[in-house]
Amino acid sequence: MSGREGGKKKPLKAPKKTSKELDDDDLALKQKLKEQQKALQDAKAKATQKGPLTQGGIKKSGKK
Repeated sequence: MSGREGGKKKPLKAPKKTSKELDDDDLALKQKLKEQQKALQDAKAKATQKGPLTQGGIKKSGKK
């Protein structure tokens, strides 16, 4: 029996990724997504500055 029998096989290497050229539509889409992401980050920052929206839920009266 050799040492390689029944053992783990070495995984194949993944092929190298080819760099594809971006056309104007792809560049416009990337720019639009980047702007949307920035707007979302700004909105999150504004929302955290103002504090919580609710003030404690159900208000109870002092009467019984």
